[in-house]
Amino acid sequence: MSALPDWMRPPRDEGWFADDLDRLPEAPRHTELIDGALVFMMSPQRWWHGELITDLVIALRTQVPDGARIGREMTIRLDPRNRPEPDLLVTTAGYEADRTWFAPEEVSLVVEVVSPESAHRDRTVKVRKYAEAGIPHYWLIEEEAGAPVVHVYELDTVTSSYAPAGIFRAKLERPVPFPITIDLDGLLPARKRTD
Repeated sequence: MSALPDWMRPPRDEGWFADDLDRLPEAPRHTELIDGALVFMMSPQRWWHGELITDLVIALRTQVPDGARIGREMTIRLDPRNRPEPDLLVTTAGYEADRTWFAPEEVSLVVEVVSPESAHRDRTVKVRKYAEAGIPHYWLIEEEAGAPVVHVYELDTVTSSYAPAGIFRAKLERPVPFPITIDLDGLLPARKRTD
């Protein structure tokens, strides 16, 4: 068994805290903090995953209202022990070049594209944590026969949990968090229509 590098050892008996992520330059890209534990995305990202996120960012940027922005590969500081990194998000925060995280109240939509290594966290842990933090909208995107399927959730503020708001194939149309129409079949290069 090999010894852990020093940077991987928690700085205190209680483990890691959200602010510690900014002091870990040795950590791999896409390092998250879930319940005080570091979570690394060590597997290579599939092209399907990366292309879908890029095309989704492009589609959302054409529709996002003034005062909002689309962010990707940025963490959300849910509380002192949780700082997950969704695939993309919609924020009302102003642009700051050195910013490394957003507060939940600055985020109106979180999108997670499910990968084999993130499936459990995306479908159970993160969905609960984002809801408890008060983020109003959550999209979970699964792959079905090479096509994206978007599971849409809205926050039920009475229970602080998400309620299903629809499953979308081929086309997604939503009135919230702003009017959105996305041709899901046209997002990925192999699926773009020729008509």
